[in-house]
Amino acid sequence: MEWRDEGVILSARRHGESSVILEVLTKTHGRHAGVVRGGASRKLAPVLQPGNQVEVEWRARLEEHLGGFHVELLRSRSAIMGDRAALAALGAICALGGFALPERMELPEIYTRTIDLVDALEAGEGWQADYAIWELMLLEELGYGLDLGSCAATGTTQELVYVSPKSGRAVCRSSGLAYADRMLPLPVFLQLEGAEPEAADILAALKTTGYFLERWLAPALGNRPLPEARGRLVQLLTRRVKKDAQGDSAAG
Repeated sequence: MEWRDEGVILSARRHGESSVILEVLTKTHGRHAGVVRGGASRKLAPVLQPGNQVEVEWRARLEEHLGGFHVELLRSRSAIMGDRAALAALGAICALGGFALPERMELPEIYTRTIDLVDALEAGEGWQADYAIWELMLLEELGYGLDLGSCAATGTTQELVYVSPKSGRAVCRSSGLAYADRMLPLPVFLQLEGAEPEAADILAALKTTGYFLERWLAPALGNRPLPEARGRLVQLLTRRVKKDAQGDSAAG
């Protein structure tokens, strides 16, 4: 058995003295693992970094075997290393991919959107909203999508500011106000393409997507906790929002 595909590296872990088990989100073969002989060498270690875009050739005697990869670098993402927040986001993307994606299942939308997001991380500013939207997409593509198009109570499409934690549906301001302390936030940019969110809006979006990742998706995967890498990203972004708020207060 053999095939050739392109993909983005999710993880690489040491296997034996010199090999590495590589996990790649591929374009047409989904999340797939394989052994890279000599992957721990000085020559290959920089290639086998999470986020790098690679071409892989997989070979195995039988399809169900782990098999081996031959890897060629297509695009390094080393530029991300210089931005602490972007690096944290890359870690969260790769960790959630390894956590949530089924093995060996073609996932074209997830693959395309993941590549686009990693490109945005490499480009610099403005990726935070893209990351939150990526988590929303991940829920949708894995069968846990939220219904944010109209109010669950009235059917209106106006002033949708809450998400019901029970149904995952949008709720308008008037219907949800009495239960606001139990509702999840629905920032405008999650509904309206092109809307420019504030940093606090992005944190609000991550609170909502994180809730459904934890309460809907994780139980279907054996109730494993969400990857720590995602929590570290949220903590970092939260600290930045607080720091910016303190700076604005001092300036005022």
